[in-house]
Parts: sequence; structure tokens; C-alpha cells
Amino acid sequence: MPSLPQNVKKPTESRHFFCPKSSFPPRLEDSPCPLSSSIYGHITHNSLTPISVARLSPAGATAMSSFRAAVFLLLLAVASAHDYHDALRKSILFFEGQRSGKLPPDQRVKWRRDSALRDGSTVGRDLTGGYYDAGDNIKFGFPMAFTTTLLSWSIIDFGRTMGPELKNAVKAVRWATDYLLKVTVDPGVVYVQVGDAFSDHNCWERPEDMDTLRTVYKIDRDHPGSDVAGETAAALAAASIVFRSRDPSYSALLLNRAVRVFEFADTHRGAYSSSLHAAVCPFYCDVNGYQDELLWGAAWLHKASRRRVYREYIIKNEVVLHAGDTINEFGWDNKHAGINVLISKEVLMGRADYFENFKQNADGFICSLLPGISHPQVQYSPGGLIFKAGGSNMQHVTSLSFLLVAYSNYLSHSNKAVPCGSHSASPALLRQLAKRQVDYILGDNPLRMSYMVGYGERYPQRIHHRGSSLPSVKAHPARIHCKEGSLYFLTPNPNPNRLVGAVVGGPNVTDAFPDSRPYFQESEPTTYINAPLVGLLSYFSAHS
Repeated sequence: MPSLPQNVKKPTESRHFFCPKSSFPPRLEDSPCPLSSSIYGHITHNSLTPISVARLSPAGATAMSSFRAAVFLLLLAVASAHDYHDALRKSILFFEGQRSGKLPPDQRVKWRRDSALRDGSTVGRDLTGGYYDAGDNIKFGFPMAFTTTLLSWSIIDFGRTMGPELKNAVKAVRWATDYLLKVTVDPGVVYVQVGDAFSDHNCWERPEDMDTLRTVYKIDRDHPGSDVAGETAAALAAASIVFRSRDPSYSALLLNRAVRVFEFADTHRGAYSSSLHAAVCPFYCDVNGYQDELLWGAAWLHKASRRRVYREYIIKNEVVLHAGDTINEFGWDNKHAGINVLISKEVLMGRADYFENFKQNADGFICSLLPGISHPQVQYSPGGLIFKAGGSNMQHVTSLSFLLVAYSNYLSHSNKAVPCGSHSASPALLRQLAKRQVDYILGDNPLRMSYMVGYGERYPQRIHHRGSSLPSVKAHPARIHCKEGSLYFLTPNPNPNRLVGAVVGGPNVTDAFPDSRPYFQESEPTTYINAPLVGLLSYFSAHS
């Protein structure tokens, strides 16, 4: 989770702030860089799949012309030949750098060591393992569960094109699910966080040296958390599909646990940020409410179990749980667009007309992303990157792009397109839009910078990440205490340990990027940025 050591102020300037070239001086208040007036330094014409349009009035023709122009400009790209399989390999490797607990013999990120081996001891439970969510040393259950769901979905939809990386992707899921099974071992209880975030954020130290508070936080019948419990149920259910043929007994364990956790989430309703406000806010506060996680959990249980009870639950609660709200949001807090895309597959396959409203919502989500007619909440930077207000923008880029490709595949199999008023967006167009986002991440952007560490010739060197920025245990065996780490946090030198595959929060709305640790919203990687990117890179490695 984005964090600064206490008493360290965010700098007003950075010697490593990269700005795209500009031919005029307007500036945004929150950016040290001028707004770029051009999309790219070099433009290469790429083919654009035609958009079918019915008979248009003159006004409609004008709108259509504007729409075509916006899409055309967005899809113009630098002629770069990306190695999507190499990027896929690195995006999965990143998760090994985020591991907590006792590392296995086949650990490939060698500068990491065992950490947090006593997690859970204060409550008499083994809560070791799992992932650190970002650049700090806390195990936040909400984003970890979402990461697990999206990694599983990536394998379910795109695993067949992962090649030799499929086994590593499955290992990444199992590292998470082994932990999720531990935190749900007690009926009516979910351990949702290990570590005091305020204590952790007061220090800059390696996970191997951690001496901050490892407080355990839980939800139960008297302190509900339907949001995090619903997401945990979704993660367990999705993962059960991943292991269905690979390890049937493990798959059954995951599914049975998902059923139990979902029942708890639904029976004892409430938001965990109300029950545990002082611990989880402002880090992973559930701003959106818990209703979407209940539908999300039911949708994955329906997909994993095919039990009628979950289909009936979805139909009965579609309105009550606000299925149509905020249809262009998808991330660790808001599942609406993901719910609609996931459930729409059954409609498009001709198996579930009773879910038609979800397909209409999914179509609305797609239309909200199209350049030229996009929703006010969705912007595009001058360089063509999806941009939404708030921090860590790449989480939106990868999650929304994942849904574009997943939905495009569902549409293709049913020979359908998305109606957007007088426009019609083909599956090929959705894939092109998603590919443009992936290519931007990999270096086709105004700065010619890859935002994935270790990919390409130029990538972030000073990411906001404790383990990466501090000397490894091998290089510096002596403990580096809490405040001693501030020296490494503030240095302008590159991080000594490359966290290969980490994708950072990314540039601001003007395509400018500060390669500087204190700018955590731009320079911090997270597991939930990478999880959907795994699926995207797998798809484009076989369809580029």
C-alpha cells in the first residue's frame, strides 16, 4: 500500500521527473510537467478494424466522424515489436518477490529471504505465507484476495496460451490460496490483515528485518466484513477451477471453503472498514460498500459449482445489491464491471437469458471506455493511456483492459458486437484498445519508457519498495533498523535489487513520470496491477 515513512515529506521537485516533449506551456496544478500537445514523437499508421454503423443522420455522421477520429488517434502506436512472452514471464516472476513466509527451494528471486515467520502467533494460529501487497510489509487480505481472483481468472481464460509459464502462474495462485485457507480455518472468522500499517509505515526496512507490530485483525459474527469475506470466497472459488483437473482434492477443499466463507459473508452483513476502521483505513477502506462483493462471490461460486442456489441468489439480489451501479469501475474495491462481464459470458453462450441485464450492463461498461464517447470518469492521457482519478493508475489500466479482452473473446464466440448508440464496437476493436494499453506499459509512450521493471532498455530505477530499495541480506547481513532505512529511501541512487516484472503506478494524466520513491502513487508496484496483466500478456503472446 502506498506509504511514506513518518516525518518524511513528499518532495516538491525531483531530479528524476521525466516529462514528455511539449510544444506549448499549459500546466496542470498537480504536475511539474507541461501538458503534451502531441500523442507520439513518431507516428506509424496501424490498421483499424472498421466500426459498423447503421444509417446516420447528419448529426449522427458528425458524431461518428468524431468517434472514428478519437479511436484512430488512440490506436496510432509506435512501431515496436514487443516480446509479450518475456513480459509474461517477468510479470509472474514479480509475485515471487512479494512472497511472505518461508520461501521454497525453487525460489527464483534470490535477493529475498524468509520473513514474518511468526505471523499469527499472537492469536495462536499459523498465518505465515501469502503476499505483501505492494512496497510495504503488511499483508492486507482484501487486495490479496482480489489478486488471487484475477490471477485465477487469467489462468481460466488465457492459461492455454501461457506455455511453460503456466506452471509458474499456478504456483503463484497456490501461494495465495494456501494462505487464504489458513485465514479462513475457523468457521465464522476471517483473519483479514497481519501487521499494523501505521507502525510499518513509520519505518523503511526489509521484510527480513521487520520488527514492527504484527497485529492480527479479524472479522467475525459481531464484527462483520462482507466485502473482504465475499472477495475471499470469490478467490477460493475461482482458484478451485484452476485446480479442478490439476489437483482435484485441493480443488474440492477450496470450493467447500468458499461455500462456507460466502455463507458467513452473506449471513453477517457489513463492511469491514466499519468494523476495523482504525486498522484498515485509509489504506484499503471499502468506499464502495460490500454489496458488489456478495454478487461477485456468488458469481464465482455459480461458475465453480454450477449449483442452482447461486444462480437464484444472483437473480434475486440483482437489484437489491445494486448490480447496475458504477458499471465502469473494476478493482480491489469495486467489482461491478467484472461481475457484469463474468456473468455475461453465459448470456452470450445462449445458456442464461435470465442474466440479460448483466449483459446490458457489460455493454454499457464497454461503451464507457471507448475514446470519443467515453464516460466522464474515464479519461485518456495525451499519450493514449486510460486514466482515472486517484492513485496507482495502472491498476485501472490493467484491470479494465483485462475485461476488454475477456469480453471480446466472449463476443467473438457468439459472433456479436457491442452496440453503443449509433456505433457498434467489434471484438477486434476491444482487443486493439486493450493492446494499446499493454503496449503503452511496455514502452510505446511519449517517454519511451517501460513501466515494467526489467523489461526493455529503459524502466523505473527507484521504485517505492522497501525490499528492492534496501541492500539485500546477502549484501548487508547486519540488520537495518527502522529509521536507518530512511537513508536508502531518500537516496537518488537506483534501487540495488531489481524487482523484475514489477509494474509501477505509472505516469500522471500528462504522461509525466517521477522516477522517485517518495512519489508513491506513481512509483509503487502492487500485486493487483500485475494479476490481470498476466492474462493480457498471455493472450497477446499468442495473438500479436
